Amino acid sequence: MKTFANLLISVVVAVWIVAIAVLSVQNATPVSLKFLSFQSIQIPVGLVLAFSAAIGVIGVAVLQPLWGLAGSGENRLEEDAEFFVDDEDF
Repeated sequence: MKTFANLLISVVVAVWIVAIAVLSVQNATPVSLKFLSFQSIQIPVGLVLAFSAAIGVIGVAVLQPLWGLAGSGENRLEEDAEFFVDDEDF
């Protein structure tokens, strides 16, 4: 089952890479990004998409273990025990 999950993840990443490649070829017009008072140099739209996708993948890879640490612990077990209370006793 783990190999199927890895295959599925690889296919999704490959589709995104192909989509970015197609968009970058069709949109070669240079753009500049503006944020507050900062402005970047003019770069092609495809490059902006590729950098955004790479930052997103790296960000999720870094934050995913932190989400796992925050969700683990004894508090989660206590909440589940309170949720599954048998109401027939009342």
